[in-house]
Amino acid sequence: MTAARPVLGVIACQRTVGTEPAQAVMERYIRSAMVHADVAALIVPSLPDLMSAAEVAPRLDGILLTGSPSNVDPARYQDEGGDGPFDPGRDEIALTLVQRMIDAGRPVFGICRGFQEINVALGGTLRRDTSASADLLRHHAPDEASFDAMFDHLHPVHLTEGGMLAAALGKTDLPVNSVHYQGVGDLAPGLDVEARAPDGLVEAYSARPNGAPLVAVQWHPEWDADRNPDSAAFFHLLGRAMRGEA
Repeated sequence: MTAARPVLGVIACQRTVGTEPAQAVMERYIRSAMVHADVAALIVPSLPDLMSAAEVAPRLDGILLTGSPSNVDPARYQDEGGDGPFDPGRDEIALTLVQRMIDAGRPVFGICRGFQEINVALGGTLRRDTSASADLLRHHAPDEASFDAMFDHLHPVHLTEGGMLAAALGKTDLPVNSVHYQGVGDLAPGLDVEARAPDGLVEAYSARPNGAPLVAVQWHPEWDADRNPDSAAFFHLLGRAMRGEA
């Protein structure tokens, strides 16, 4: 009899489909996890008025916080202003779910918005000028770029020697796609830098806050995991973490 696979919770975003509100996850995140991490997946709704993170966390073996067009509300990291769209329901579920999963000693992985919100959940801040600052690379394609062209916008990152990602990928330098207007400002206490862009911006971090791995990246490995071994390696690491092998 085949052993049951670990169950990954994948956070949903609040979207509008036609004229109706919807809880949505882009399929590429789910497929990449199910294929390359070899896990089962369940979508976690961002409906804090109907469900709490405390109810969900004990039923999951790990979580993946995905990218999204929305931004974390700056009030969550004691800032003001900022451009939307915002997704307060996702903020509430995701930020509390991070801590619940850490308390349970289960893996927490993040991509893009997920990378940013894990940092905020643990006490870090964000900066909102990663495509406009003269001190930084341009971290997003021009606004007129097509959707596919956005993911063709690349820059190199340097992985920390001896880090989880360098060990998983077997290298310390690689090109990554760059599709973000925001990035990490102050890194949360307890997080270790896993990768930086040439301008010094943190592009990945990790921790073991309660034994299980916490790993998040600013880039989008789900975009090309089927054809890029480096992207697939992120999900291989997720699968090993959920099996207690990483």
